[in-house]
Amino acid sequence: MNQRWARLAIVVGAAVFIGSVLTLELYFNNRVEMGRVDVIDIAIPQFGRAAMWALLAPLILRLREKIPLSRGHWFGGVTYHFCMSFVVMAVYYLGRMWSYSLLWSSLKDKFWDTALSSFYGRNLIDMAFYWGVIAFGYGLEIHHKFKNEELKAAQLETRLIETELKALRQQMHPHFLFNTMNTVAVLVREGRNDDAVGLLARLSSLLRMSLDNTGVPEVTLQQELDFLDHYVEIQKTRFSDRLQVLFEIEPRALTARIPNLLLQPIVENAILHGVAPKSGPGRVDVSGRVEGDKLLLEVRDDGPGIVDGSVRAKEGVGLANTRERLAKIYGPRSHLLLHSQPGKGVTVQIILPFRT
Repeated sequence: MNQRWARLAIVVGAAVFIGSVLTLELYFNNRVEMGRVDVIDIAIPQFGRAAMWALLAPLILRLREKIPLSRGHWFGGVTYHFCMSFVVMAVYYLGRMWSYSLLWSSLKDKFWDTALSSFYGRNLIDMAFYWGVIAFGYGLEIHHKFKNEELKAAQLETRLIETELKALRQQMHPHFLFNTMNTVAVLVREGRNDDAVGLLARLSSLLRMSLDNTGVPEVTLQQELDFLDHYVEIQKTRFSDRLQVLFEIEPRALTARIPNLLLQPIVENAILHGVAPKSGPGRVDVSGRVEGDKLLLEVRDDGPGIVDGSVRAKEGVGLANTRERLAKIYGPRSHLLLHSQPGKGVTVQIILPFRT
């Protein structure tokens, strides 16, 4: 309905514009030739001409669709519309002369003579109007094609991004499972069978939570922390009293929506590269806060840090995938930063748009 009214407004606006231009042109031409001119006498036929084209425009556009210019290797289509433009011009001209003959009886007896003698080049403007409507139709067609192609491209890009994000999430599941099953194997070798069974039970619970969120691109930070709690419990089975994970999250930040499984690979990296290499206890801090329209998340460990200066080389699968996911979802509105001090651990900072 809105498109129909918009099209009607365009047609009416174009008719008023054409009528005004034709009236002004004739007014100034006749004023130069005859001096005093009645604007109303000029405006009525010119606005009538504009109204006629407003009524004919939909018909011409329909003819263009039925018989495009490219019909018959362009020769047939162009010839047809050239003849139609001449017919429209001639019918309008003769109809106008006939209406004049009704007002002035002197024109009735000499209708054809008057029509032929009064015809001049300016009447050909109606043929130009016809081709103007044809050009307008092709302009609309090109515009619609461009919009459709733009929409298709956007949809294709969205599907590609969704496929890539799904692949990235699927890469992290085997990575996480491999590390967990390796822990189970270590427990079995050490004879800690009860701990191994308990770890498998917690792993089953964690996988159930993961399956519940399969296909869910975003979760709240609270949901992510619930998942992270189960994951930390699994890791504590391996590290026992050596691992301490502390959460410090602002209440307002808990409602923020973040990509599913955003923090787990980062916490996993902190445990494996920050806590595992230490001979004594290790600590991982997870914090979150809101600053303006940004959500700031931080994972910090107190491990040995990155000593060779190759920060990107130490990212591994988890951080590399997380960085790529953020880039595809948020683009330049997100940032993942690594800070390391030898002997004092590594800090991973994530900045996202804050959305609830």
